[in-house]
Amino acid sequence: MNKINQVFAQRGDKKLLSLYFCAGSPTLDSTANVILTMQRRGIDFIEVGIPFSDPLADGPVIQTAATKALKNGMNLRTLFSQLQSIKEQVQIPLILMGYLNPILHYGIEAFCQSCVEAGVSGMIIPDLPFKDYLEVVKPIADRYDLRVIMLITPETSEERIRFIDENTDGFIYMVSSAAITGAQKSFDEQKQEYFRRINQMQLRNPRMIGFGISNAQTLKAAQDNAAGAIIGSKFVTLLDEAGGDADIALDKLFAALEK
Repeated sequence: MNKINQVFAQRGDKKLLSLYFCAGSPTLDSTANVILTMQRRGIDFIEVGIPFSDPLADGPVIQTAATKALKNGMNLRTLFSQLQSIKEQVQIPLILMGYLNPILHYGIEAFCQSCVEAGVSGMIIPDLPFKDYLEVVKPIADRYDLRVIMLITPETSEERIRFIDENTDGFIYMVSSAAITGAQKSFDEQKQEYFRRINQMQLRNPRMIGFGISNAQTLKAAQDNAAGAIIGSKFVTLLDEAGGDADIALDKLFAALEK
């Protein structure tokens, strides 16, 4: 069974926590240590960002991290090499998150093959058109038992959400707002209503809520309305401040999530 499906099948009542960081930032060689530290500290799965020069859905924090990673020399071949070096030690699911352009340059088939060789369980490609996913990416990903995670936003129609639910596996990434990534202090009534509306749809796939989670209030809102939460910008900021020391960054993150 794919590790992503395994986590959801075995979670019981546990609320899951996924963290995002950008590979190669703040230092080129910090990626493996960050992953192993997160695993040791109880994170349920990890989104590993593929740095790209034009990350449309990302706010300034993740854009800055991506720029730093590219300047450090991070690219897909280096990332796959780093992941392969720790493959036997990583038990939790790794999900690569990145834009379509670098993946197309690498080659869809080659990318999926490298994912399997490096112990990756799935991918999130925010700018992948759903038609291209169905016709081109899904058949290849399915052959390699990889999960392609699709995003929904408050503006996504019910018809499209149900179509995504029927044609994907693993989980659905619920973007908390139709905006770029970045920490928020709270989720307003409009966002809460969106969470309730999706809950009432009783989708087949579990859901994880991301974008804007940075404190106890936003974490609880996400956990109350989905299988768990995804945190990106807050952790990326703390990791950068800690010079890549994931233990220090996680200590500060867990403290922030209790406030």
